[in-house]
Amino acid sequence: MCGIIGIVGKEQVADRLVDGLRRMEYRGYDSAGICLVADGQLVRRRAEGKLNNLVLELVRHPAQGLIGIAHTRWATHGAPTTSNAHPHATEEVALVHNGIIENFKPLRDALMARGRTFESETDTEVVAHLVSEQVEAGLSPQDAVKAVLPVLRGAFALAIAFRQHEDMLIGARLGSPLVVGYGDGETYLGSDALALAPLTQRITYLEEGDWVVITREGATIYDVNNQPVTRPIVASGATAAAIEKGEFRHFMQKEIFEQPTVVAQTLRSYLRRIDQTVALPQIDFDLSSISRVTIVACGTSFYAGMVAKYWFEQFARLPVDIDVASEFRYRDPVLEPGGLALFISQSGETADTLAALRHCKAAGQTIAVVVNVPTSSMAREADLLLPTHAGPEIGVASTKAFTCQLAVLAALAAHLAVKRGRLSREEEADIVNQLAETPAALNAALSHDDEIAAMAHLIAPARDVLYLGRGPDYPLALEGALKLKEISYIHAEGYASGEMKHGPIALIDEAVPVIVLAPSGPLFEKTVSNMQEVRARGGKVVLISDAAGIEEAGEGCLATIEMPKVHPLIAPLVYAVPVQLLAYHVAVAKGTDVDQPRNLAKSVTVE
Repeated sequence: MCGIIGIVGKEQVADRLVDGLRRMEYRGYDSAGICLVADGQLVRRRAEGKLNNLVLELVRHPAQGLIGIAHTRWATHGAPTTSNAHPHATEEVALVHNGIIENFKPLRDALMARGRTFESETDTEVVAHLVSEQVEAGLSPQDAVKAVLPVLRGAFALAIAFRQHEDMLIGARLGSPLVVGYGDGETYLGSDALALAPLTQRITYLEEGDWVVITREGATIYDVNNQPVTRPIVASGATAAAIEKGEFRHFMQKEIFEQPTVVAQTLRSYLRRIDQTVALPQIDFDLSSISRVTIVACGTSFYAGMVAKYWFEQFARLPVDIDVASEFRYRDPVLEPGGLALFISQSGETADTLAALRHCKAAGQTIAVVVNVPTSSMAREADLLLPTHAGPEIGVASTKAFTCQLAVLAALAAHLAVKRGRLSREEEADIVNQLAETPAALNAALSHDDEIAAMAHLIAPARDVLYLGRGPDYPLALEGALKLKEISYIHAEGYASGEMKHGPIALIDEAVPVIVLAPSGPLFEKTVSNMQEVRARGGKVVLISDAAGIEEAGEGCLATIEMPKVHPLIAPLVYAVPVQLLAYHVAVAKGTDVDQPRNLAKSVTVE
């Protein structure tokens, strides 16, 4: 997910633009650039690779100006080269763009037929030429943008600078977020509130189809029909401290250790400890009438949804379908009347998930979202908003957002069970008590960090790693494998334990570590049986279990990781910790970029 920042300022802006980009490095990127407007010129500086390369370019070739735009790019159209880096420019116009212009090819062909020359392979440069054509024909910047926006198909957030206007930027959004910030004699554009946190706490979230003209005096916002509109100015709550690592080596490590606190914060919104009940935000529909739940998400959020499927069906006896968002719309799913469509996303802006949400809304489904950004597009379009309270998650590999999602989903499962008459008052009180114990159990899991770090060297040399689990631990096996491959670049796969002998066991030899998630309980004996099948074929087993499980089955394992004994309901939250820590320490041992792994973006805002 690329990052945008723009400043119409009263002081030099180059350093502040770079600082804004640094605050968005967590999104993932492979090139960066800025463009300033000064003395009737567009002054661009761009570099491929990390932001420090752009800083060095600015040292070699300083740039001055009171107004400018900047961008971190995650490559879609075109390789991550300097010529493909944003901002893209003509003699009259420079712009930065998040998203994708789906019809760029016919637009580009038409522009080239009219004699326009392109310097990049990107879809974005098409927009620069389209706007520039209008300006060169004598239109004002506002009229030029107004003429071009309806021509574009796809998703975009744009920030546009004009050579002849040193007091104005224009922004626009469709399917990709953009915010306006208000300062003292300055106005800003940003991809999110975090990018603007050192500059202002007063922001406006542009709505779908909005475009905006910002000057030093403020902002004029227009809707999709080009009518002036007023959008509320709110306090962002984002702080500079949110991107400080403190005592930790990496953001991912910090966010793993924040989990007891943020899960406690999240559960506090859903548990009523005085009367030992689970409560949701106020809604105007009857949850007891829900006949089916459809869960849609991507990546780690999808695995949270897989755990929720077990909970909803076990506790509420409510049938659940689950899909990855990128496939959902294209299989033409059957959506029954009276259904609840539940969407899970850290950012609330994930393109596939947002498109699936709108598809379900058009089909008459009630919409619920579990999201970490309560001002996001998904949050604003939901009938039932279920916020997590994880705070900003900077590491690309999701950790605390995942466990906070699980906390919300567990509370929702319990509430649905109560509303459907499937839980007694005593059973609800027991679930509240178990959920309330989660932060302490997470702390206990984190206390094993040193021993996990000490055994990481056993996994780091592997080319392939398998993860096994049964029941709700199966999604945890998938999540553990995802974490390992994301940040250590080791090929890893997760399987339901019982599926081993249906094919994957052919991969087992002494060079393939197998990570087994097996808390003691009703499924433990069957999982241990599958584990023994692995060991019989020379596989090296790392057993993650509680003391009772390790005592029964830990002998002969390559390593064991002890977890506290917990209720099965909260086991997925607790067992997320060791798979996160294992992935983290293996990546550190291999020397990879833990917080910004190659080729990945924090939030995927294009399909």
